[in-house]
Parts: sequence; C-alpha cells; structure tokens
Amino acid sequence: MQLYNTLSAEERAELIDQAGKQRLTLSFYAYAKIEDPKKFRDDLFIAWNALDALGRIYVAHEGINAQMNVPAENFEAFRETLEVYDFMKGIRLNVAVEHDDHAFLKLTIKVRHKIVADGLNDATFDVTNKGIHLKAKEFNEILDDPNTIVVDFRNHYESEVGHFKGAITPDVETFRESLPIINEQLQDHKEDKNLVMYCTGGIRCEKASAYFKHQGFKNVFQLEGGIINYAKQIEAEGLESKFIGKNFVFDNRLGERITDDIVSQCHQCGKPCDNHTNCANDGCHLLFIQCDECKAAMENCCSTECLEITHLSLVEQVKLRTGKQVGNKVFRKGKSESLKFKNSGELTDTALATASKPTDIRQKIKVKKTLLGKVEHYYVKAQVGLFIIENQELNSGDKILISGPTTGNQEMVLDKMMVNGTENTMAKIGDKVTFAVPFRIRLSDKLFKIIG
Repeated sequence: MQLYNTLSAEERAELIDQAGKQRLTLSFYAYAKIEDPKKFRDDLFIAWNALDALGRIYVAHEGINAQMNVPAENFEAFRETLEVYDFMKGIRLNVAVEHDDHAFLKLTIKVRHKIVADGLNDATFDVTNKGIHLKAKEFNEILDDPNTIVVDFRNHYESEVGHFKGAITPDVETFRESLPIINEQLQDHKEDKNLVMYCTGGIRCEKASAYFKHQGFKNVFQLEGGIINYAKQIEAEGLESKFIGKNFVFDNRLGERITDDIVSQCHQCGKPCDNHTNCANDGCHLLFIQCDECKAAMENCCSTECLEITHLSLVEQVKLRTGKQVGNKVFRKGKSESLKFKNSGELTDTALATASKPTDIRQKIKVKKTLLGKVEHYYVKAQVGLFIIENQELNSGDKILISGPTTGNQEMVLDKMMVNGTENTMAKIGDKVTFAVPFRIRLSDKLFKIIG
C-alpha cells in the first residue's frame, strides 16, 4: 500500500496545471492524546493521498499541526477524514485569504516529539489552562485599551513583513526563544496589564498562553485562529484591520497580503519590499527579502559569492558543499552580513509604500503544454542550454516553455538548434539538444512544448 510520494514536485505541478481545477490552501491544528502517532500518520497518508491532498503535517503524541493544499471539489470529503477522529470533530480549518495551486507539491506527514518546538516541559504546568480566545472584533477592542500589551509570538522574518500595530516583536528565529525573553521583559506587569498574544494560525499561542498563566500572568488573551482567521473575519464583518502588511506563511507562497501596506525593505538595496525568497545557491538557501530588480540582477542569490557559485557546474557546486550542513538543514532566516538593509528589533508601524493590486492567481491562464525533457547543463558565458529529450519530438519553430522553482516560467520560440552536435530542425527521444537561451536556467528546470 502506497505510503510515500511517487511523483517529483515538478511532475506534481504539471499534473495540477493539466487538471486546471481550483485548490484551497488551509491550515489546522489540534492538541490531543494520540497513542500511536506512527499508525495515525499512516492512516492519514492513505486517506489524504486518495483525495490528492498535499501539504506539510506534523503529528506527535500531543496532537497534529497541518498546513495543506486540497482540491476545492474534495474539501468536504477531506473534512470527513478529520471527523473520523473524535478530537477533530468540528475542527476549525483556517482557509487562506489567497490561494495558490502550487502552495504544496508533496504530501509530507512526519512523526515528531512535539507538533511545535517550544522547549517546554509540559509535565510542569497545566497545558489545558489556556488564555481567553478573542475573535477579531473583541481583539480590536482590547487593543484599544491602554492597559493592553500585545505580543507577536512569531519569528523576526514573519513579523518584519507584517504585524499588529504597537506589538512587541521579539527578534528571534524560533518560538522557543521568545518565551523566556517575553517572560523576563514583562515581569512587572503580571497583574496590572492585559497580556494579549497572536501568531499565524493560533497553535503557538495555545501553548504560550497556558505557559504565561503558569508564570503568574492574571489576564491572558489570545487571537482565536491567529492572523489567518482574523483576516477572514475583518473582511466578512467590515472591520478595521489593526494588522498592517503581509502575513508570512510556511508554504511556497511565503506570504499572503492582509493590507496593501509595505512595512519592510529589500535586504539588498533598501527599496520598500515584502517579498521573501530563498537564495538560489543550494549551499546557502538563506531566506531573505528581495525586490524584483535585485532578484533579476542577483539571480535570486543573497550575495555575489553565492551568485558566482551558482554559475559553476553542478559537480563543482556539490564538491564545495560536501561534508557541510546545507540547504534546509541550515535554512538560515535573514541573518547575514551580506544583507545591508536587514532590520532587527523594533519594527515600523508606518507604511513605506503601497503594494500594487495582485492578479487573482485563481484566474491565471493555464498554458497547455507537454513535457519534453530536462536541463542537462547551462553554459553561462555562451548563454546556451543543453537538454535531454525524453518525450515526443522537438522541431525548429516550436513554442517552448522552460520552467523551474527559481527560473519561473519562461516562454520562447525555438529558432535553431544543435542535435547531437549537428545543426538540425528536428530532435527525437533520446537526443541531446543545445540552443541559445537568453536567460539563466538551472539543472532542476523542465523543458515543455506549448501545444495550445
């Protein structure tokens, strides 16, 4: 019985595009006692794989934490797979403000020690004695109370692009770091202030509110459903948004816009910007903010050093990082001396610019295409790509698409090509083809023929 992914991310993206059906991005969590997390994980994988549900999910003895992408037509069937379990009957599903068909391209369910790494010993306090949940209207009202202290329990790279006005935003990279910092900072306000907290979807505050009540804070409140649910409620009820900017999310979108305000800067040039990217050098993979101009000039890299490395052959790149922790094992988040405009600590509540209205990604035109092959090499100085043809024929005059996570979707008409070292007008399956490509391509990229 299949308990693993059989398709690559690129192959899954192609199937999603071909299907042309809307997918919903959502998240949910539940604290519960799970006796056998491994069996729970396997049962979920079988049920969700049948529904083409994708996402990143953590399960543990203490519960489940999930961020997912589900076909809209399977949404109710997906909900039914949750309500098989008593602790998830009636569970709140935080449906995203913005959707992306490619938010997740694999179904990954991992068994962990905890569903959120909080560094707490749950046996030392009552984790069920949580703070009072507030809906959007109530949350807005308590923020207007001068007796309120509001704390952002997310990390610096999240709060930097968007946060509630007046919030304390700890300059930390992990949730567990923020707990002792805030506890010490607010020692003198345990009885005389409203301690109001928020996070992305609510899960971090579920544990944090119980922890701070255990620490002696008398008036503890939390935003129900986090920023995701808040955004849905203010839109539905016509309320003022006291959140400013973009809400960082942990999928391929890396953020969804709550207001049109841009409150952060490109880390390379200082231009107002709130779009995150990961350094294209797989030996770095730094998460940072990068504007379109710097993205083009630096080819998605965080520094000239990383840019030079990406221009090396794959063999040379692998050799450089052999024996080192790289990629997602490091996944540093915006902390680098190469980033001249990286801000730390207190953030601004004033907009630096206004975002342009985005195109509704659900209405994007689906390009009909068929997979031809993959990139074998790119000769930077000559601007020539080498491809292996794996499916169908390729002819001069064909309209083609080169697509990849960093390259994006680049279309061009094939003028002329070399087939197995000789100029030719047609290439067959198994042929090696080279032709001029006036933009940077990468080894993970795929070659498609546009057919309509």
